[in-house]
Amino acid sequence: MSTETQENRFGVIAVKGGFITPKQLYDALRTQVMEELEGSEHHLIGEILHKKGYMTTAQIDEVLEFMDML
Repeated sequence: MSTETQENRFGVIAVKGGFITPKQLYDALRTQVMEELEGSEHHLIGEILHKKGYMTTAQIDEVLEFMDML
């Protein structure tokens, strides 16, 4: 994966935007991987961050709007 692609990922944008900390992103990514390994339903990082109380719906929308502009 190119550096440009990595920088355009939801979690990276959320950290750079000051919405979450790198530790919170790591926690959400870990949760996502564990769910996959357990055969659970796939959840997007934004969904996991919201469920954990790390981001509001408005913050998620703001990140998604920014991603649409890229």
